[in-house]
Amino acid sequence: MGYMKGRDLLSILDLSKEEMEYIFYLAKSLKSDFLSGKKQHDYLKGKTVALFFEKPSTRTRISFEVGVYQLGGHPLYLNAQDMQLKRGETISDTARVLERYVDGIMARVYQHSTLEELAKWSNIPVINGLSDLEHPCQVISDYYTIFEKKGYKKLKIVYLGDGNNVANSLILAGALLGMEIVCSSPKEYYPPLEVIRKAEDLAMKTGGSVKIIEDPKEAVKNADVLYTDVWVSMGQEEEKELRRRVFPPYQLNKDLVSLAKDDVIVMHCLPAHRGEEITDDVMDGEHSVVFDQAENRLHIQKAILALFI
Repeated sequence: MGYMKGRDLLSILDLSKEEMEYIFYLAKSLKSDFLSGKKQHDYLKGKTVALFFEKPSTRTRISFEVGVYQLGGHPLYLNAQDMQLKRGETISDTARVLERYVDGIMARVYQHSTLEELAKWSNIPVINGLSDLEHPCQVISDYYTIFEKKGYKKLKIVYLGDGNNVANSLILAGALLGMEIVCSSPKEYYPPLEVIRKAEDLAMKTGGSVKIIEDPKEAVKNADVLYTDVWVSMGQEEEKELRRRVFPPYQLNKDLVSLAKDDVIVMHCLPAHRGEEITDDVMDGEHSVVFDQAENRLHIQKAILALFI
């Protein structure tokens, strides 16, 4: 898989099915080493990776920062507010400077176009740590967790709530891997039509399927996996009250869980607004794999860093 080295990872669509499976394979090996006490590797020996943040972060920052260190590299945290970007320097100029200092960039940004500019103007790998369009590193880790718990087979995966960046990547990755994907959202909050069409095209090739079912009770029937995310993402605070009125039927609670398979697993990318999109008894209940899901971010991040940088 040496041909992945030096490439950008801005979208799930930047990967083939075989490449995603290889990320899973390497992550499994790295996790096994980690759990047996071998935490250090030399994949990034002598390399520096810029971790560029426009948005606050817990799991993405920590997993990438620790991951770079454990691979033998140096993580360089860059807050956009502390850089000359705040004073008007362009993304293109920033990218051309960074490529002369570091070996790769992980960026967590507001607009996906910022990632595209970083990738266009630098000749080093750029990895999407989150944008308004996608969250590929999160979702690759999610599918790794799903297969860890359920085995690698066709599964029904149901996403409930806002058709946001996580939903977009979850749908695209599920289609790529041949899963049965259902997104249940209010009509005005469906994922973008372009994302659905691309996912449907992928699913036709892999034997998967993509459905949008507005009724959450209908959507969750016979689900193997139930997944949700916050109703109000960063940058949407002005819509808070409206969203809190629209989304309650999509709350992941005991009633909805009871309609899924008996061995369903419950997922959330975190941070959770407990009592809104998910209840405490579900988040902390027997079906929840939320914190295993968060744990696996480290191992998937390390695999992505090793393969792309």
